[in-house]
Amino acid sequence: MDGRNVAVTINGVQVRVPEGTMILQAARTAGYEIPSLCFHPDLRPNGTCGMCVVEIEGVGVRRSCCTPAGDGMDIRTNTPRVMDTRRTLIELILADHAADCPICDKHGKCDLQRIGQDLGIREIRIAPKEVFSRRSDGGIVLRDPNKCILCNRCVTVCTEVQGVANLTRIGRGYTSKIGTAFDLPIEDSVCVNCGQCVVYCPVGALSSRDDTGEVRRSLADPGKHVVVQEAPAIRAALGEEFGLSPGAVVSGKMHAALRKLGFDRVFDTNFAADVCILEEGTEVVRRILSGSPDLPVITSCSPGWIKFMETFYPGLRSLVSSAKSPQQMFGALAKTYYPREAGLKPEDIVSVSVMPCTAKKFEADRPEMRSSGFKDVDYVLTTRELARMIKESGIRFEDLAEAPADELMGSYTGAATIFGATGGVMEAALRTAYHLVTGRELENVDILPVRGMEGVKEAVVPLPLPDGGTLDLKVAVAHGLGNARRILDVIRNQLETTGRSEYHFVEIMACPGGCVGGGGQPFGSTLGTRAERGSGLYEEDRALPSRKSHENPAVQRLYKTFLGSPCSEKAHHLLHTAYVERERVHGRAAG
Repeated sequence: MDGRNVAVTINGVQVRVPEGTMILQAARTAGYEIPSLCFHPDLRPNGTCGMCVVEIEGVGVRRSCCTPAGDGMDIRTNTPRVMDTRRTLIELILADHAADCPICDKHGKCDLQRIGQDLGIREIRIAPKEVFSRRSDGGIVLRDPNKCILCNRCVTVCTEVQGVANLTRIGRGYTSKIGTAFDLPIEDSVCVNCGQCVVYCPVGALSSRDDTGEVRRSLADPGKHVVVQEAPAIRAALGEEFGLSPGAVVSGKMHAALRKLGFDRVFDTNFAADVCILEEGTEVVRRILSGSPDLPVITSCSPGWIKFMETFYPGLRSLVSSAKSPQQMFGALAKTYYPREAGLKPEDIVSVSVMPCTAKKFEADRPEMRSSGFKDVDYVLTTRELARMIKESGIRFEDLAEAPADELMGSYTGAATIFGATGGVMEAALRTAYHLVTGRELENVDILPVRGMEGVKEAVVPLPLPDGGTLDLKVAVAHGLGNARRILDVIRNQLETTGRSEYHFVEIMACPGGCVGGGGQPFGSTLGTRAERGSGLYEEDRALPSRKSHENPAVQRLYKTFLGSPCSEKAHHLLHTAYVERERVHGRAAG
């Protein structure tokens, strides 16, 4: 042993792996896949399910996900004892699992289903029994405890990654289940609707509200004019549902598919992302140059982060930008600006969005989001829901010709596209903030220090001032709410001790990786997958003719003919909002 690597033998194959590597991961190095239900590469191993057992010479049977590979170990992953143990375990799980696979949200993408098939399970000798009533929570995130296998993935991601700690194990023995504090319905708990529990659940015990039925009814109604917008992150993930690699950008095929589904106008959230930069960027510049005490300005595009702030850090509300998210800006314009331009009645318009994020459903339902005089966004579909609608309609996605979005609210710049990746909003805002302050154009628009998958990123960006001086703009980017806590605690401490923070501008995205890792994205993703999706967005950014939001001609037309100027009275009414303090169910408020 050299202090950094250990040598182990796995099924007769000797491999060397870094010291501390778990046997499950070492086996993959040797070309063997060990099944597991509780293990996920993004999460801390907990060994709950026991499916990953291996046999170690002279030691016996051990769980490979949480047993480090030791120098000289002779490991067998498929002995009769190991295989019998796995089959027994999965039979016991299936005996306590709701047998409604054909109608399950995870059908075809269920780890339990896949492992059962791989292990040759052809019958369940113990009849499945429902222990719990089939209560479906009435909010955005839904649960069926009869499908839960108690793997603890949802608890781990909610507590250790997101820092919300809303989910925990309740009860003991046969009646043990995953629930919230006081076993409240999820919609009455401190859940922020980020949907990461849904993404990481290996079975269908957790799901999200399905809005496809309402959208189909709207499309079939001849009296309704249905418009759709699609978030930046959708184009880098939707292709996965049709066999393409993560990060494959399918903007053109996505627009074509939406037309085939029957939408009257296919626009793009990217247009509103460019608008958002004009509004939020102007707000940031004004606060900084005026010496406002409400610094840093914190981005407001992520509804999961907003609910998290309202619940745990309400004392920082004044720092959050009043600018709505691009989804809600688009919704307000879809029922004011668009009908004026198209000669339509606002009451006849149905506004639909396709989002990577389950929290967007919650955001659209907020009572504050009716500045148009109507519900600004009527229905929100996730990436998974859109993919299912395409498949249900018999549309051959892979054969579709590329098509652009409709012009009025469909044109966008590269700055809008990168909204979907962590650091993208910050980078887009800085590209335009430079112009707003100096009147000149930033030559090098690739602001690399704010990119990447590091949990918290910091940078100092020199910003020339009108008086000839230079402001060292201190910015920070956090993705995943656990990382958000880190930067928010720093900011709060600075404000409490000195009365001001050293930061000027902070971007927070609720989901790891940013919107590309949203709770409504295709199942089976990892942090690596999310990074690939982000790379796809940066590739589209580089390929577009314009990469700065203020250069978008369609946005310029919007302000010239309708809004007047960024942060005008009309713009503020339609495109800005305020947030509330939310009551916590347990514990002491953090802000």
